[in-house]
Amino acid sequence: MTLGQRAAVDAVLALHRARPGALLPILHGIQDALGWVPPAALPTVARALDLGRAEVHGVVSFYHHFRNTPPGRHVVRLCRAEACQALGARALEAHALRTLGVDWHGTSADGAVTLEPAYCLGNCGCGPSLLVDEDELHARVTPAAFDALVAGMRR
Repeated sequence: MTLGQRAAVDAVLALHRARPGALLPILHGIQDALGWVPPAALPTVARALDLGRAEVHGVVSFYHHFRNTPPGRHVVRLCRAEACQALGARALEAHALRTLGVDWHGTSADGAVTLEPAYCLGNCGCGPSLLVDEDELHARVTPAAFDALVAGMRR
């Protein structure tokens, strides 16, 4: 880990290590601070919580939310829930994967966009929906609208 990453991990540990059930809040805190959970941080987390490395790794690898590689400059979460599927999300998924040249959790070759699945964005009547960078919700997204969003992210 870099010194900056180590400082961020240490700050998150100091904030949460005394909480009951601290592992998930710590992992979320690390990802919030760094954008991912560096594999090199797992032994540090394990020691701080008196857990085995395998247990910490198991939690990180079980939950799709946690990234073990740095994300692109922008993270696009595309809803794959049934309501969005009924409104065309499968066609949008295929278009997004093809356009970006990635699979789920992959980052485009230019480093601009990481594509992740979401299993409900709470925008069910307006699908297909996607979320950009955790704060920009888009509804009724067409392939053309997706392309326009990605073009903006690449600038």
